[in-house]
Formats: sequence, structure tokens, C-alpha cells
Amino acid sequence: MKSSYKESGVDIQAGRDAVTSIKELVKQTYDANVLTDVGSFGGCYELPVSQYQQPVLVASTDGVGTKLMIANLMERYDSVGQCLVNHCVNDILTAGAKPLFFLDYIGLGKMEPPKVAQIVAGLAKACRENHCTLIGGEMAEMPGIYREKDFDLVGTITGVVEKKQLLPRNIQRGDLLIGLTSSGLHTNGYSLARAVLLKKHKVTDFVEELNDILGDVLLRVHRSYYPIVEELLTERDLHGISHITGGGIEGNTVRIIPAGLQLSIDWDAWDWLPIFKYIQQLGNVATEEMREVFNLGIGLILIVAATAREKFSAALREKGENPVILGRIA
Repeated sequence: MKSSYKESGVDIQAGRDAVTSIKELVKQTYDANVLTDVGSFGGCYELPVSQYQQPVLVASTDGVGTKLMIANLMERYDSVGQCLVNHCVNDILTAGAKPLFFLDYIGLGKMEPPKVAQIVAGLAKACRENHCTLIGGEMAEMPGIYREKDFDLVGTITGVVEKKQLLPRNIQRGDLLIGLTSSGLHTNGYSLARAVLLKKHKVTDFVEELNDILGDVLLRVHRSYYPIVEELLTERDLHGISHITGGGIEGNTVRIIPAGLQLSIDWDAWDWLPIFKYIQQLGNVATEEMREVFNLGIGLILIVAATAREKFSAALREKGENPVILGRIA
């Protein structure tokens, strides 16, 4: 009896069909600097050096974590693609960088072109919203690594910033912490959230405490803050940005604080989103644990000079934000 790759679990034709299904989605993200087509061995992007005096490239790689398991349970895959791009955009935003191009990796137990198309539709949508090109990626069917319905999603982003505008810069005692609200869990804390919530609920349950379907709340898209703060990046009174992911507000913000300085956070300055209150209540989770695991409703923190409080608050309100003064540098 002859053996075949398909019988061993890898369907080459399904992979080709998946690529065909995403070509136009990917091309919609292209700009004039893209020099290669979909399917090239390497993506080529012409760096617009004439727009910069000393351009610095900023790169970051991240994933979506076990939020993917909620996507599987809901059989809805576009939002996790958006989450991945936005997460990576926010990470390089902490250096003051503008996104240029993005690459993704999708690993699957079984190649399902419709699922891949949904994922890439989300990636492409977020790339367009962030003026970022989806320049390449990889899809791998690996039945020995992933179970049939399992998949993993990882992305790498490259951006650029003028060297003299790199963040963080000049963080000092007395600076204020201005928080921007999150949409929910974003892409962190899902292992604890699932352990607590799915003991009592199905993802399709309407939860009174949330006034919504649980799965819809858990799949809310990780916000991108780049369109909101882009115009503020050249302000000298902006001293730093922290992206609130795993590790919470303190764990992420101390990463950019110089030695000898510390955070003074007013934990009563804002109300937690209902999802966080419900997780704590249902799981009897200690407040310190909540603060370390979740963003608690604050997705990005700007560190600004105290004298610039009103200038930044007004600019953020003009963008539709409700900025929270949640502490200072001590």
C-alpha cells in the first residue's frame, strides 16, 4: 500500500486553496513601498529613507495566547487576527515607532481554507487601519504538533522612528501617568479567565453581570492606540509609553522607568470593566493577583511632564478618549 502526504495529515492542495483565498485580502494592505507579490520567498519593502534623518527600525514579535481557544469555541476567527496586529503595533508604539510591515505565522492541526481566510481577513483589516503592510507570512499544517481544530497565531512587526524621537526619554520624578481605556482582556490573562468563567458558563451564555454574550466579551478586539497618539509622538513632554499586557499596569510600566524612580498608582482613579469584576467575584481572585494578570481596563499609559497635563488630556479627548490620571513617577 502506497503512503501519501495527505494520508499522513498534510493536504498540499488545501494549503494552495488557502493561499488563493487570501491573496486579494493581503494585496489590499500594500503600499507603494512593497516590491514583491504574495507568495514570494521573502517580502521586500523599500524603506522611505528620504523621510528621515536618522531612521531607526523597531521590531517586535508576539502572539494571541489562549484567546485562540475562545475563537475556536465560538468558531469565529477574524477578531484574533486584528488582536495580533494591534498588539504588535502597540508594542513598537512604546518606542515611538510608526508601523511599516507585518508578517504572520499560522500553525494548524488541519488546513481549513475558510478558517485561514477569516484569520487573514482580521490581520488585513487591522493592517489597513494601522497603515501597515501585510508583507508575508507562513501557514503550516502540522498534525503531529496540533490537534485537528487547534491553531496558533504569531506575528512580527517592523516599524520606524526618527532616532531623536525614540521613547522612553527623560522620564523624571513628578511625571504623570495618563491611562487610556482597554476594550477588555485584550490578549492577556485568558488562561485564568477561562479557568474561572468556563467552569460556570458556556461561551454562548448571556451573562447578566456583563449584559452580553460571554464569548463576544472575550473576543473583543485588542485596541490599537497608534491612531490615537500618533500626533503626540513628537511632543517633547511625552516621556514614555507602556503597553499594558501580561504583568499588568505595574509590571509593564516599571520596564521603562529609570533606576531610582518608582510608580505611585492611584488604584481608585478608574472603575474596572465588568468582565474583570466578574472574574474576581466568580473565581475569588485576590486583588493583587488581578493587578498582576490583567489590564483592569487600562490598555496604554502615557508618561508625560506634569506641566503638560491639560495639553495631553485635551488632545486625547479630541480623539474621543476619556483619559485617566492614574498616578505619577515618584
